Amino acid sequence: MDWPHDPDGEEGSEGMRKYGMAILAKKLDEEEDFPLSFEEFAAEYGEDPIRINYRTVVPAREILESVAVEEVEDIVEFHRAVGKAMREGGFWDYHPVGASPERKSA
Repeated sequence: MDWPHDPDGEEGSEGMRKYGMAILAKKLDEEEDFPLSFEEFAAEYGEDPIRINYRTVVPAREILESVAVEEVEDIVEFHRAVGKAMREGGFWDYHPVGASPERKSA
């Protein structure tokens, strides 16, 4: 895919590889961006590359399509909603014991 910027470059990871939710959260200003509409967030950042692991990069919209809520009030709710979407969408290998014990845990 032709990305709007290099997922490992300054715009994508601040010079070092960062993954998944960390990249999405870096796009937010905790004081200015909340409450946050996921529809508006996806419209602005949906085509940005998100590195899932050392070999997988997906557009942000693929993760954001799985978010089950329309809006969040703060960064904690953002992390919860995106984390749930990433687990349910199969983007994470890690799953806490109890939620899905047949999958790889820490």
